[in-house]
Amino acid sequence: MKFGVPKEVFEGEARVALTPESAKQIQKLGYECAIETGAGALAGFSDKDYEEAGVEIIKTPAALWKACDIVAKVRQPNATEMKRLKKGQTLISFFNPAGNEAGMKAAKARGANVIAMEMVPRISRAQKMDALSSMANIAGYRAVIEAGNNFGRFFTGQITAAGKVPPAKVLVVGAGVAGLAAIGTSTSLGAVTYAFDVRPEVAEQVESMGAQFVYLDFEEEQQDGAATGGYASVSSPEFREAQLAKFRELAPEMDIVITTALIPNREAPELWTEDMVAAMKPGSVIVDLAAEKGGNCKQTVKDEKIVTENGVTIIGYTDFPSRMATQASTLYATNIRHMMSDLTPNKDGQIVHDMEDDVIRGATVAYEGEITFPPPPPKVAAIAAKPKEVVKEKTPEEKRAEEVAAFKAQTKQQVTLIAIGAALLLGVGLVAPASFMQHFIVFVLSVFVGFQVIWGVSHSLHTPLMAVTNAISSIIILGALLQIGSGNWLVILLASMSIFMAGINIFGGFLVTRRMLAMFQKS
Repeated sequence: MKFGVPKEVFEGEARVALTPESAKQIQKLGYECAIETGAGALAGFSDKDYEEAGVEIIKTPAALWKACDIVAKVRQPNATEMKRLKKGQTLISFFNPAGNEAGMKAAKARGANVIAMEMVPRISRAQKMDALSSMANIAGYRAVIEAGNNFGRFFTGQITAAGKVPPAKVLVVGAGVAGLAAIGTSTSLGAVTYAFDVRPEVAEQVESMGAQFVYLDFEEEQQDGAATGGYASVSSPEFREAQLAKFRELAPEMDIVITTALIPNREAPELWTEDMVAAMKPGSVIVDLAAEKGGNCKQTVKDEKIVTENGVTIIGYTDFPSRMATQASTLYATNIRHMMSDLTPNKDGQIVHDMEDDVIRGATVAYEGEITFPPPPPKVAAIAAKPKEVVKEKTPEEKRAEEVAAFKAQTKQQVTLIAIGAALLLGVGLVAPASFMQHFIVFVLSVFVGFQVIWGVSHSLHTPLMAVTNAISSIIILGALLQIGSGNWLVILLASMSIFMAGINIFGGFLVTRRMLAMFQKS
């Protein structure tokens, strides 16, 4: 079978679905590869590069669609391209099935199979094919670069002979893939970065990247993103009002705002209102990554950059991945290659469209003359984190009662042990000579004091370095050496055992400590 990639017809689109490197991998699966002439030029891949990789160059799009059994694209195909589909042909592309009913009907009428890359389920096994995440990662990175290009100051703070420059303050709204990429880029450039998300599980991710998570003084149970396909669930009106109030508080302080909140098949929620824009300082920048679906800021103009009356720049570009065409094409072509690998389990150049496979079934929107969108839930769903158990804080009275009860229990235990010990000592004293009892009482007290001292040491301090202390404190060996010359065979035996065990403590302690210290030395 032949795998082909036409030139993108969407105006301004620079990406391509096949790179010379991915072509080599697809050929290893048993396919022949073809590409329309000039398809990779805007992404930095010449026809010569493809020819050297063994890819056939086809001059016209009509000839390519006719010659290939599998066609891969980046953008949603237009009406002309849909007319070129033929029975049994497989199309792999972003397809927008929820808003492209005409395209699905055309695929059904022509008997073609369509795999929509944005419909790949977000489960662990499918991460290598998750083109949405690949492109969102680039969009988040590029959003910060575009913001910096339109921001009149440094990101990082500086102290120079010419004066002090404060660091830029960046707020990222939404900590999904694009948001986390923006956070990472912003912090690496030295900005003071803040981030907000309605999903509670992302706070640790944000803070681990050096940003500050913005918390609300409002408690609402939010569903784990893993249970909703990796996206945030819809919040209550009360939560939304608390959220907007927090943004109004932050707006005057922020230099750059990057909004990424978008849920598939829905209009983008308005999060940055007109009064928030008005409260921002002149020269501030807003980058709206949800511009394609109406924008998180309603003043955003799709595919344009505007400047408001108070000097705030609002960027509404929808082609951020295309602005980094080489990198975006490399990642997207890798996603396509992995999809082809799953479709070709035998590596014999023949597609096996297994509709029982969660990933293939989830991404397929048209198959053998039938529309298969929307797909059923995957058999293996992502496991959401268990909600944290809320521990009810105890009242001062309850805490006091617990302390009193614990003190009484401890006192009772200690009194019982002392009574038993005293009874045993009294019993031994009734039959043992006075000379023995003098030494025996000292021995018992020593054991008691030693036990109390060791038992009070925290477990976190029981490290190999404590072996030095143990070795030095083995003064018991001196007493054993003094007693080993005794004429009593029992005393000699006990002294010998004491020397042996204390020797292990000394030499073993220093040996373990030496090994521990060696871990911190260059070999």
